[in-house]
Amino acid sequence: MSTTPHHSVVIVGGGQAGLSLSYYLQQRSIDHLVIEKQTPMHAWRNQRWDAFSLVTPNWQCALPGWPYAGPDPHGFMKKQEILAYLEGFKKHVNAPLREGVAVQRVSRHGSQGFEVQTSAGSYTADQVVVASGGYHQPIIPRMAERLPTDILQLHSEQYRNPQALPEGAVLVVGCGQSGAQIAEDLHLAGRKVVLATGNAPRCARFYRGKDVVDWLADMGYYDMPVHEHPLREGVRDNTNHYVTGRDGGRDIDLRKFASEGMELYGLLTDLDGETLQFEPNLAENLDHADKIYNGINASIDKFIAKNDIDAPPGEVYTAPWHPSRERPALNLREAGIASVIWCIGFQPDFGWLDLPVFNGRGQPSHVRGVTNQAGLYFLGLPWLHTWGSGRFSGVARDALYLAEQIEARTAEPHHAPEMAELLS
Repeated sequence: MSTTPHHSVVIVGGGQAGLSLSYYLQQRSIDHLVIEKQTPMHAWRNQRWDAFSLVTPNWQCALPGWPYAGPDPHGFMKKQEILAYLEGFKKHVNAPLREGVAVQRVSRHGSQGFEVQTSAGSYTADQVVVASGGYHQPIIPRMAERLPTDILQLHSEQYRNPQALPEGAVLVVGCGQSGAQIAEDLHLAGRKVVLATGNAPRCARFYRGKDVVDWLADMGYYDMPVHEHPLREGVRDNTNHYVTGRDGGRDIDLRKFASEGMELYGLLTDLDGETLQFEPNLAENLDHADKIYNGINASIDKFIAKNDIDAPPGEVYTAPWHPSRERPALNLREAGIASVIWCIGFQPDFGWLDLPVFNGRGQPSHVRGVTNQAGLYFLGLPWLHTWGSGRFSGVARDALYLAEQIEARTAEPHHAPEMAELLS
């Protein structure tokens, strides 16, 4: 007789997504196990810089049964406050959890279930939920191998604070949320910053008397499902708008930083000896970000006018600084660059998932987390269903939906595992 432990549901990943689903499965008395490679909320504790804060208002922290209850719903929690909030959620859920266990392979087991092989042995399960997120492997380009060995290289997940870097200028590559905020962190500390930009969009922090997030919530943007978005599933590839919740929240304006001494370049394309090569598209990148910024504000203007809302007057952002010329090259030594921080994101790694659920680009194929493999689901991915799917604001809705799908499948008569399968 097999001694392999069996569970009705195995959840891979013990972050906010996996624990949210555990909350709803416990309500339904559905047997399950959460398997976490590190510790719950590991990324929040160990892969964020010291001055990190939320970019969405605290009121959007709405994990199941654990809404934000602090004194500043329109503020932005700092790193330690976020960790305290998440630790409280973990205790609140009290999930059946195995920490420090890596899932190595998930495959079919019999006609109905799955085998889950881990670093601590194997399990079988009737259903499996992949709740490990989509940010697994930090992206560092191959050109990094050719940088001089005396230059410190970090990925954004390794950066902590300006004081931890050696003296000298810092090259930040990428201007999405992490890149723009880390560049600001260094700039505010008086460090010389060289920023290689990309086509990341930006948005205002506050507009016409309210946080832009509040306006977009009123406009129903955060309830829009992916199949209704103009870009459809293509929105999942979008870079997040850069803005910050730091010091009560404000815009991030790279043009302002440039006027204060930050050096801006276009897209980093190559390294020739000790000279960095850039695409001459800095002006294009800045103009694109400003176009998105003004476009979002214009949509808010239309909403205010349509609903006859009393609000302060609006305005169009006008650039306070323009690059006088495009600079296609920069010598590392002449610029005094001692550190490079790669802020160009992460890529998913689902190599351990031995099931045909991926599209031609290697991304999970699903509808609202439900795959074509009966009993296999995804949770916590960006735009899994709505903008908030990978965030504190929307993961509860997705987790509840999957709990209902799991419950319905559990109740199907034909789904009860055959004894022969459990003994095989």
